[in-house]
Amino acid sequence: MTVLHDSPHAPVVDEAEILNLYRAHLSKGRATLAELFGSHMEVASEGAWLTTSDGERFLNAGGYGVFIMGARHPIVMEEVERQLRTHPTATRILLEPTVARAAEALVSVLPTGLDRVHFALSGAEAVETGLKLARAGGFKRTVSMRGGYHGKTLGALSATAKEVYQAPFRPLIPDFQHLPFGDADALEAELKAHPGEVCVILEPVQGEGGVIIPPKGYLKRVEELVREYEGFLILDEVQSGFGRLGEWWGADLEGVVPDVLLAGKALGGGVMPVSAAIATRKAFRPFDKDPYVHTATFSGQPVLMAAVMGAVRAVKEERLVTRSMDLGARLLPRIAEVAHRNIPELVVDVRGQGLLIGVELVEAGLAGELLIELFNHGVVANHSMNGSSVVRFTPPAVLSDTDLDYLVNSFDLATRDLIKGAATMPEGGN
Repeated sequence: MTVLHDSPHAPVVDEAEILNLYRAHLSKGRATLAELFGSHMEVASEGAWLTTSDGERFLNAGGYGVFIMGARHPIVMEEVERQLRTHPTATRILLEPTVARAAEALVSVLPTGLDRVHFALSGAEAVETGLKLARAGGFKRTVSMRGGYHGKTLGALSATAKEVYQAPFRPLIPDFQHLPFGDADALEAELKAHPGEVCVILEPVQGEGGVIIPPKGYLKRVEELVREYEGFLILDEVQSGFGRLGEWWGADLEGVVPDVLLAGKALGGGVMPVSAAIATRKAFRPFDKDPYVHTATFSGQPVLMAAVMGAVRAVKEERLVTRSMDLGARLLPRIAEVAHRNIPELVVDVRGQGLLIGVELVEAGLAGELLIELFNHGVVANHSMNGSSVVRFTPPAVLSDTDLDYLVNSFDLATRDLIKGAATMPEGGN
């Protein structure tokens, strides 16, 4: 494992001032939520750990899947720092070599046949790109899956089947249908009713849905049905891809080659915001025909592309895909054993694939309490936006054995404290 840089000293921060600035200029709700976690403010990070303004250190098993190689990985930092010193931002009038090399590096780790790349910043932008490729190719109807999460821009939101996110913004884009995740028969009925018209977008594992893993063979069956009824397949791997599931991509778990694969989060190496839509030559034809039909000012900017090249290098050279698989195989049963031992009446299920692990509790309020207890014991985790009763762990593949033990021990202590709190909770209270 590469030796990491020395951690930077945590800058001094006036926490009250920052909370007031959040309330004045950002989000009152976000400030209130922060107070539940003690108003800690992250100011430095290195590897699997982050440091707060008061000098406390926390193991980062959250970050919504961004940190598969940890924070400030030296290979990524080396590439980014070199680009910052030479040419960080391009005019986009002339050709620029960094984006071409980043595309080549990314394609080298993708399923064969996916070799056309459009870079963006956020996962939602990548989703919009995929949806536009489908529309430009003549696929006017879109099917996504219940519980799926694809972002909150208008097109992505139309595919994200969550009432609380959609309701304030209706009417959304028409001709979006939401089907049960894992139900190939329901998908076949929709495709059969509209042959040659349907774009299907789904995740290999629903991360924000609560780490929902489909039945074995489902992804392959989806691909077969889409081909049989001449549809268009988008695989959203913004969270599940780039080694998170113990394979480079969830597509690799069943040998699937979609028309478009979406990448993001970890793609920027935990240093820069980068996403991408990677397509087959046939699917990408509308963008090949007119290079100005879908553009963005910061798409493919050199400093972002340096991060992509560093990220691909880091994962390859340190074999982080294999390490993700191995660590997940060790971590999942230990988390499950602790959960079923300490909180058997409160836990519904513990499930995962690679380093995407979910602990489902009997109600959403308990998931929130568990997140706080984990934080009290030095671990940052996430809730699931479309599965609010699920606490989600997305630790980096650079965890040491000591880090792994720390995570399990903290979960043990957190669940013990959770059951104490639940025992003293008034009946009917949250």
